[in-house]
Amino acid sequence: METEVKERNFEESRGNKRFTETPPDDDCCPICFGSFTVPCRSNCGHWYCGSCILQFWNYSSASMPCKCPMCACKIVNLMPEASLQQQQDQEVTQVLKSVQRYNLLFVGGALGYIQKLRQLPFFMKKIFQGLMDPDANDTYIAEMRLFAMLLSIIYRATPFDFLPTGGVGIGRVFDFSAITLVLILRLVGIYRRRQLMQRVRQVATVELLREGT
Repeated sequence: METEVKERNFEESRGNKRFTETPPDDDCCPICFGSFTVPCRSNCGHWYCGSCILQFWNYSSASMPCKCPMCACKIVNLMPEASLQQQQDQEVTQVLKSVQRYNLLFVGGALGYIQKLRQLPFFMKKIFQGLMDPDANDTYIAEMRLFAMLLSIIYRATPFDFLPTGGVGIGRVFDFSAITLVLILRLVGIYRRRQLMQRVRQVATVELLREGT
């Protein structure tokens, strides 16, 4: 009994120590190479700006935890610096809320699945944003096809039968629809990228003309 109490106290002291840790004074964020802004410690021990590591996650799979840029370990928990909890700055508060939501998404177990279901609109928004990004990887395509497969299973389980399948099966209908949607969104993303580049060129031309006069 006494041994268990000592072990429990030791674990609590370790947890408190980890929570109150601060990033090294002579270190910088490995992503932006600047001073830490809302510093957060990953479960593998590396420090990042809270906004930097969350933006890094935005370029990876929506349903999977971010991989540490330093050691490739899956980041399932981000621990903000303890002093940040007392700050009232709106930007800091917003980043801390995003960090907390990230931690809840990958807490694991039944609670993790419940949180993912609650954050389904967020996941879908992130997936659609990724599909419209011409520079994004192809993991979003696999996630869309997986989502289409789940929809086909749900459709089969319901008494409804209003979608024409043309003899190819409802599973392929949903799969083809997902692939078509992916292609459309990717084309929209490419078009928006070109429009943005044209606007940038126009603004740059106007600035050059102003400087010339």
